[in-house]
Amino acid sequence: MTDDSGPERRSLAELLSKNGVLTSPWLREAVEAVPRELFLHPGVFLDEGGFWRPVTATGTDAAEWLKIAYSYDTLTTQLDGHLTADQTADPVRGVPTSSSTTPATVISMIESLGLESDHRVLEIGTGTGYSSALMCHFLGADNVSTVEVDPEVAERADIALETLGYSAWTAAGDGLLGHPRRAPYDRVIATCAVRRIPHTWVRQTKPGGVILSTVGSWPYGTGLAKVTVDDNGTAEGQIIGRSSFMQARSQAVVPVAGDLSARTAYADSERETKVPPTLLDDWVPAFLAQLAAPGAHLVRAQSDGTPLLYLFDPDRESFAEFLAHDGGWTVRQGGPVPLWDRIEEALVAWEAAGQPEIDSIRLRITQASHHYWIEGAPDLNWEHRLD
Repeated sequence: MTDDSGPERRSLAELLSKNGVLTSPWLREAVEAVPRELFLHPGVFLDEGGFWRPVTATGTDAAEWLKIAYSYDTLTTQLDGHLTADQTADPVRGVPTSSSTTPATVISMIESLGLESDHRVLEIGTGTGYSSALMCHFLGADNVSTVEVDPEVAERADIALETLGYSAWTAAGDGLLGHPRRAPYDRVIATCAVRRIPHTWVRQTKPGGVILSTVGSWPYGTGLAKVTVDDNGTAEGQIIGRSSFMQARSQAVVPVAGDLSARTAYADSERETKVPPTLLDDWVPAFLAQLAAPGAHLVRAQSDGTPLLYLFDPDRESFAEFLAHDGGWTVRQGGPVPLWDRIEEALVAWEAAGQPEIDSIRLRITQASHHYWIEGAPDLNWEHRLD
C-alpha cells in the first residue's frame, strides 16, 4: 500500500473528530490507515438528478478520484443488483443496490459497538468491505466475520481486504441466517436494514454481547436498534437514533403496481381522519406506523397531476386510500385489517405523549416475539408474535 491518500485519510479523520463522530483513538488510527479508495473498485456512480454518472479510478484524474473517494457522502457502487461503473460509459437510470456508506454513519456505528481488542464480530452486509477493514485493523482479521448476499460484491470486498493483508472470514450468503461457523460473537453489526432483528443473530451472540442493526422498511422511517443479549436467549435495548440503509435483499419491498383505483374500488368504510396522513412524511410517525401495522407500505402516486396517497398490505389484502379536501382528509379503508385505524391510534397517542423522539422506543426480542414500547405511554406498546 502506498501513502498516496495519506493526507486525505488524515483529513477525513480530523473532520470526523471535529464533528464529534470519531472519538476512539484506535478507530482514528484505523481511519488514518485504511485507504477507502481501495474499496471502491471498479468505480462509483454519482447522482445527477435522476441519472447515475459512472466514475472509475482508471478513467479519472488521480486527484479528482481521491476527492470523490474521501467525500463525506455515500458512494453508490452497484445499480439494479448487477451494474458496476466499469460496465457503462454513459449516465444511466437505476436503483442503488450496493454502496460505500457515508463515513460518518460507518464510524458512528462502529463507535456504538463499544469494541474491545479481544472481541469477535459478525458483520451483516459486507458491501465494499471498508467497515470490515476498519474493524480488522483493531481486532485482527481472524476476529472479523462478514457476510454479503451478493457473491460478486463479496468477492470484490475480499480481494480488497486481502490486498491490505486482512484475511477476514468473508462469506457469500444470506446474512439473516448469520454465520454459525464462527459463532458465538461478542458483537453483531448490520449494514443493511431488516424488518426485525432475526433471532438467529441473538442465538449466535454471547450473553452480554451487543447487536446493532437498522430496523424497519420504509425509506426515511427506520431506526437504529441496539440490544444486549442475556443468558436466556433474549435481547433487550432501545432504538438509539434514526438510521437509513438499503433493505436486506430478501426483504426488499416489491412496489405495488397495477391500477391502484381498481385495488381500492371497494371500501368497507369511509370517514374523516383524526390526524393528517401527511404526518407519515416525518421520520418518527413513519417508524411508529410500521410498529402499528407491520406489513403496510406507504404508496404515493399521481393522477392527472393530482398527488395520491395510499397504504397497502398485500399479504393481508387490505388498503387505505386518502382523499384531501379543504377541511382535511377522508380515508377509505378496505380488507380485513383497518390499516389506518391502527396507525392513527398510534399517531394520536404519540402526539398526546408529547411527540417523543425515536430514541424513546425500547424493544425486547425473544424467540417468539418482538415487543416495542415507550415508557410512560401505555398506548404506545406493540407485540409482534412470530408464530
